[in-house]
Amino acid sequence: METDKVYASVANRIKAAFIDSIIIIGAMYLNSEIFTLFGSIPNTVKIVVSVAIFLLYDPLFTAFNGGTIGHSLSKIGVRKDGEFDKYISFPNAFIRFILKATLGWISLLTITGNEKKKAIHDFAAKSVVIEK
Repeated sequence: METDKVYASVANRIKAAFIDSIIIIGAMYLNSEIFTLFGSIPNTVKIVVSVAIFLLYDPLFTAFNGGTIGHSLSKIGVRKDGEFDKYISFPNAFIRFILKATLGWISLLTITGNEKKKAIHDFAAKSVVIEK
């Protein structure tokens, strides 16, 4: 039931984003360390892998796990609006991430103005962030 759910606060969402930033930086660092083990690897390969980590981390975890590692540690999750037992699709998760990354903090301005605490990227992806 929709009224049984508690929507995630701005503080929990920021905490999740901070955790995810550390994880992404750590993954890129680990990646660079692995590349040094192989000696000479073209820069284009290094760039493609780093960009793939950045672009796919959030959408993949959101679509297939209902949220990123940061979401899980913050005890929040991303679900379809009105269907809390379902995760959003990968295309919606990707659009959500691109808007979130592009708009940054601006996307969070709408959270206090609506009862479901939806950010701009949640409106576009038809998602909500709930407390677990």
